[in-house]
Amino acid sequence: MAIFSLKISPEEPVYIIGVVCKLVNIPIWTLRQLDKAGVVRPKRIGKKNRLYSLRDLKRLGYIHYLMEKKHVNIHGVKIILEREG
Repeated sequence: MAIFSLKISPEEPVYIIGVVCKLVNIPIWTLRQLDKAGVVRPKRIGKKNRLYSLRDLKRLGYIHYLMEKKHVNIHGVKIILEREG
């Protein structure tokens, strides 16, 4: 049995929306709205397929915190993220 290590760049888009939904506990429809609002911009493969990077997942984790714990809506999240740079 061979054991190997896989190195993936944090910017490399490899996670599909269904997996991201489960990893960050954000519904798919909300992920689509975040994309539409420009809060998170996953890479597009074709017209419909979105691929997220590890960096996107970390950002979405923070977004989930803002939305669930601080009760900030998508527009508010966008403003907060823009101000934080």
